[in-house]
Amino acid sequence: MPLLSKIRMVRPLVIGATLASILLCASIAVAQSATPASPQPESVQRFIGMFSDPAVQRFLQQQSEAAKAETEPPVATPNADPSFSEFAMRFRVHASGLLGAIQSFPSETMRGAAILDQDIQANGGTRPIFLVAAFVAVGLAAQWLFWWISAGWRSWMARAPFATVRQRVIALAARLLWAACYVLSFGLGSIGFFLMFQWPPVIREMVVGYLFAIVIFRLASALFEVFLAPKAEEEGRFRVVPITRDAAGHWAKRLGYLVGWYAFGWVTIHLLGTLGFSVPARQLVAYALGLVLLVIGIEAVWRRPSGLTAGQASRIGLRARNWLWTVYFVAVWLLWVVGAMRLFWIAVVCAALPGAIALTKASVDNILRFSEDEEDGHKRGTVVSVIVERGIRAALIVGAIILLANALDIRLTQMTMQDSPLLRLVRGLLSAGIILLVVDLAWSVVKVLIDRKLGDTEAVLEVGSERERRRTRLRTLLPILRNFLMILFVAVAIMMALSSLGVEIGPLIAGAGVVGVAIGFGAQTVVKDVISGMFYLLDDAFRVGEYIQSGSYKGTVESFSLRSIKLRHHRGAVYIVPFSELGAVQNMSRDWVIEKMTITITYDSDIEKARKIIKKIGLELFEDPEFKPTTIEPLKMQGIDSLGDSGLLLRMKVMTLPGQQFTLKRRALRMIHQAFNENGIKLAVPTVQVSGGKDDAVAAAAQQTLAAQNAAAAANPA
Repeated sequence: MPLLSKIRMVRPLVIGATLASILLCASIAVAQSATPASPQPESVQRFIGMFSDPAVQRFLQQQSEAAKAETEPPVATPNADPSFSEFAMRFRVHASGLLGAIQSFPSETMRGAAILDQDIQANGGTRPIFLVAAFVAVGLAAQWLFWWISAGWRSWMARAPFATVRQRVIALAARLLWAACYVLSFGLGSIGFFLMFQWPPVIREMVVGYLFAIVIFRLASALFEVFLAPKAEEEGRFRVVPITRDAAGHWAKRLGYLVGWYAFGWVTIHLLGTLGFSVPARQLVAYALGLVLLVIGIEAVWRRPSGLTAGQASRIGLRARNWLWTVYFVAVWLLWVVGAMRLFWIAVVCAALPGAIALTKASVDNILRFSEDEEDGHKRGTVVSVIVERGIRAALIVGAIILLANALDIRLTQMTMQDSPLLRLVRGLLSAGIILLVVDLAWSVVKVLIDRKLGDTEAVLEVGSERERRRTRLRTLLPILRNFLMILFVAVAIMMALSSLGVEIGPLIAGAGVVGVAIGFGAQTVVKDVISGMFYLLDDAFRVGEYIQSGSYKGTVESFSLRSIKLRHHRGAVYIVPFSELGAVQNMSRDWVIEKMTITITYDSDIEKARKIIKKIGLELFEDPEFKPTTIEPLKMQGIDSLGDSGLLLRMKVMTLPGQQFTLKRRALRMIHQAFNENGIKLAVPTVQVSGGKDDAVAAAAQQTLAAQNAAAAANPA
């Protein structure tokens, strides 16, 4: 399946993004816990921790450079890179801090153990691990109680249908609510019951922290169970992400491990700060915990279900991708360890964003897809699906832009004089990206609304009815409205993007107005065409599908542009006519038409009998199922139109819907001809009569002479 192949391709991206985000959050946790929360901090540790603060390091570097500049003459270093030297200095400070943390880690561990032992003794000697185990058991009991109470709820979810979009959304919401309540019962039973008692500060923080980590792990596992459904009885029945059952089980388990280990690591780093560990020591522990995350990510990639054939080429390609992802994970972890957070963020966003967008689109399409009964033969997107899919995509991209802006220390809404041109350009590009995403979302919604309305007008209704006229008018105006709105959205997006890049759009708009006036004077015909077309459409002079004639141009209206109309002649030729050249328009497809017919009979024919025959034929055609829906008034004879040279000219007429008169006319003439022959009414035939008068002898002599010449010619052919 193409969709499954696509999801298999983006799964490593998603897991890479998850791992990178976890590693990043761990580093943020370290940075945010820079100030130990120990009730008994030591001044020496505070003083040492100050030198690990980037602001203090930057200040010391500036003071050192200023003192050096005052005492030493300047040295020309044209190849020096300030950003690289700054990074090298920060890396040396960071590495020296980690080396010092390795040496001081045993003493800090002993000091933290002493602080913890004080609270343990105050609590009667009960270890925190036993408290965690006991209250986990209480939480499991509360969770089992909710499981037993919600038996009816679970039974309904097991039988819930997933055929239509509404049924899938309701069933998914019910499963998400049940999973949240299921984990909430565990949290209330464990953390809630624990907080009902009085505990020493350190023990309370430690037990609550690890219980909270367990709640996060169970919540993540429950959510992955809902979205991936690895235990679904039917393939894809309860699965939001359209992947195979083996892949769902694999990724649900590994993603749960990643989230659980991250929660455990975050709590551990926070508790180390409470116990008085220095920032370098906590960083050292964070990097060690990050190694476990790295191992989980690499194992998940190498053991993931491939879904490929057993061919050697497929195995080689899969192995190469596994090695690439392994190198990527290791590189991201190393960037985090060395403190290159800007490159770290760029690597995470570049790998995570495409996979997250593709995975989101596939999941939304899977949830909001139409069933076979709902589809009408046209796979058109709904407004809800466009808003959800494009909205989530816009949110992901905007989040990535904000993430990169914070990592690169770029303020999207502020601009200072100290900003370099490159920094201003980057800020403008990021802001322009957000603007384009918003405009794209708005245009997608408008486009879907117009396309769906056009799709509803494809069905042909009763000819001549008010609904049919409304349908043709919509098919005429909606494409023009769509093109106009597209131009408007593009113009607004370009102007706002240029403004975000720092371009003054006021003079640009004024200049565009002046240029527009100049172009208007120089292209008066084009302007005349556009304005004439607007008034033709406002007057509802013609619509798509109608047959019109204007001067020497006639044909069926096929389409419009801003300045011309396309007419298809009934013989196949296409006319592209500017609106200004149309002039008076003869519309032959509105309301009704009267077709005139004439027939000539001999002077000795019975006129009354002919009238009755024509009337009878008109009534028969009026009652014919083929012509009844399109005939307004039956065929009838209007009388003798004129006395011709060869006979009497009879005129007939019939009223039909536009375009339907030709078929009825051919049938009526055929029936009249047959009926007249059966009733002895002769159709007049043009004749020529030659009369000689008194010159009969001359005519006879001429005839004899002509006969003699013909005989001589026959006797002598040569």
